[in-house]
Amino acid sequence: MNIRRFTISDAQETAAMISKTLRISNVKDYTPEMMEECVRSLSADNLIERSGWLHFYVVEDNGKIIGCGGIGPYWGKEDESSLFTIFVDPDCQGKGIGRAIINTLEQDEFFLRAKRVEIPSSITAVNFYKKFGYDHKPGFEEPDEEMIYRLEKFR
Repeated sequence: MNIRRFTISDAQETAAMISKTLRISNVKDYTPEMMEECVRSLSADNLIERSGWLHFYVVEDNGKIIGCGGIGPYWGKEDESSLFTIFVDPDCQGKGIGRAIINTLEQDEFFLRAKRVEIPSSITAVNFYKKFGYDHKPGFEEPDEEMIYRLEKFR
């Protein structure tokens, strides 16, 4: 397993892995229509755009992308950051890949300079992030109108 920075040539394969994950892992917590909206919003072009303002990583195993995740500034702030687009291929979940992604993101300069790190979590992933010390922002104990939990961690 190798974790490295995303390149433009990774976009199609990463988008395909994300759409597979959404359609298999997340559909139990969301409607199929919501998942298809998410798939459209995380297209290859969108991932390329995101990689321009955040540090985006992919996880490869035998040349195949099996996970991804990114970290960037929270609304341009120097002392706050946010985690984004964390996915692990459903065939590879439960094997420590998500943990490896979080560990990589928490060693990135955007994490190390931040006093606070936020993560917009799906219903599906909220308990996973809590294992790493992320907890609900005050007033956001329930999913918001986008069906997202707003979690945070202070350093």
